[in-house]
Amino acid sequence: MSSRRSPLYERHVAAGAKLADFGGWSMPIEYAGGGVLAEHDAVRTGVGLFDVSHLGTVTVRGPGAAAFLDSCLTNDLSRIGPGQAQYTMCCLPDGDPRAGGVVDDLIAYLHGPDDVLLIPNAANAAEVVDRLTEAAPAGVIVTDRHAEVAVLAVQGPRSPQVLSLLGLPGELPYMSFVTGTGGGRTEVTVCRTGYTGEHGYELLVGAERAGELWDVLVDTGSDEGLRLCGLGARDTLRTEMGYPLHGHELTLDTTPNQARAGWVVGWRKPAFWGRAALTAEREAGPARLLWGLRVTGRGIPRPGMAVLDADGVRVGEVTSGTFSPTLRTGIALALLDTTSSAGEGSELAVDVRGRPQTVQVLRPPLVPSHVR
Repeated sequence: MSSRRSPLYERHVAAGAKLADFGGWSMPIEYAGGGVLAEHDAVRTGVGLFDVSHLGTVTVRGPGAAAFLDSCLTNDLSRIGPGQAQYTMCCLPDGDPRAGGVVDDLIAYLHGPDDVLLIPNAANAAEVVDRLTEAAPAGVIVTDRHAEVAVLAVQGPRSPQVLSLLGLPGELPYMSFVTGTGGGRTEVTVCRTGYTGEHGYELLVGAERAGELWDVLVDTGSDEGLRLCGLGARDTLRTEMGYPLHGHELTLDTTPNQARAGWVVGWRKPAFWGRAALTAEREAGPARLLWGLRVTGRGIPRPGMAVLDADGVRVGEVTSGTFSPTLRTGIALALLDTTSSAGEGSELAVDVRGRPQTVQVLRPPLVPSHVR
């Protein structure tokens, strides 16, 4: 089965992008003329432009759509109002053998009580749509708009200047959104969200107008030093921040409690999928917990590598690992047994191809956040 293509695919090829499959989509990993390190640095110090159209776009509309979603997803949607966004999770329901495991993490954009937009991950979008469709009451319609909407991300401390040059609204509180026009008469939904740890925006635009918006961003952003960025830099940026990635820190066998994401659970809500299992785990304490690791030597941890205590006993596993361009050393996220000696500042080791590499255990994020 061939990979799906973003509406911007031809532009990526023309820009010399290295393409790879990501969640069933052929997406740019890095671009010629810089690579991951330069792209990462551009986002931390200037501004980068990403195509993240592989992310799903799902509308849930009809009488009581928001209340319906609130009874399914973990976070408390009643905490926010129209024009605001919320990070949340879709978990396996109680009664499932893996109840509380994460089907997907996603962002909900609340337009009103009867209209919500969801942005799930590429590989899980269809699963989220199927589960919500099956549970939806009469009159609430769940629609997969994956092919209709493109998502661009403008991230970095210079991102507000780029939006200003386009005439797009950028003075937004974190986790809020508005609709404006940019690149001529192109309608764009500007969201003050992102996945890099920097001040940034995600722009939702009709797929047929994505190329027009991309070209204007590239042209206008050149005055601000804008650099095209691939998903390689997106991964190093989010790993430094300790942001979870589904399939790594979040899985059907990993709960929000284990991934330090209990803050996205509306514990006082009367109902959501997996509530009983997650509440019981929270009260008992999870068997494992997500930590950050910083290598003190030269090795680079990779997913699946064992984490060892001073006696060489396995106490956990690396879920994400990379070279940190900011810290100039190897870093990782790892799920560690709560019965182990792991704690803030403690030392463990990662088995890097048979060679134990000493690591310091840290509470994420591994670099300061500037999202606000």
